[in-house]
Amino acid sequence: MSTPAIKVSSSSTFLRRVLALDAAVTGGNGLIYLVAAGPVGRLLDVRSDLLTGLGIVLLAYGVAVGFLAARPAPPSGWVRVVVVANVAWVAASLCALLFGWLDPSTAGMVWILLQAAVVAGFAALQAVGLNRRARG
Repeated sequence: MSTPAIKVSSSSTFLRRVLALDAAVTGGNGLIYLVAAGPVGRLLDVRSDLLTGLGIVLLAYGVAVGFLAARPAPPSGWVRVVVVANVAWVAASLCALLFGWLDPSTAGMVWILLQAAVVAGFAALQAVGLNRRARG
């Protein structure tokens, strides 16, 4: 008895690759925050305890997105959750700067803005992948 093969379209492959890249970048960032919270915190002028907490969250999030990327056809509902989470990260990053929730160094401000831009790019590419897959 054989199991039916799962057909993976090129749009699913694109989506899986974007999710995998998001997982790697996010997980790597989280790992750096965990193992080097002190030095990174001094460079960015952000509290090391905040970076440690963010490191835990980002590492867990990266692992979860990685598991999603490993599925032959990631469920659309879960991919939408990732897109929304990424958009929320961008909004929180911008609000942290605009409303003074953080008072980072110039390097920290540049890092936060670059990180927000990368995450916004992931969200946009993931949305494109979802739309491609929906169109067939």
